[in-house]
Amino acid sequence: MYLKIHRIQGKGEIVAVCDRELLNRTLCHGDITIHVSEKFYGTEEAGEAEVALALKNAGNINLIGNKAVSVAIECGILPEGAYILIDGIPHAQIYQA
Repeated sequence: MYLKIHRIQGKGEIVAVCDRELLNRTLCHGDITIHVSEKFYGTEEAGEAEVALALKNAGNINLIGNKAVSVAIECGILPEGAYILIDGIPHAQIYQA
């Protein structure tokens, strides 16, 4: 997986995680198009433990991919089925207080 933490002054962090094989792909479903870009998801690879730790400490999370979404479900951060499918790929956005 690729992991990037965006730090936005005065607004906290956004943790972005995507499955490795999705980087630089464009996914479409109806009117929804997502480009899984290096700019947003980064180029630093991370294992499940590193991703889980980042997710547990995040206020805002953006996930795309089977593995990325599965880690969030396993951590108890994302309820099972609480995601949408874009081009058959799970995608979730989580906002925690």
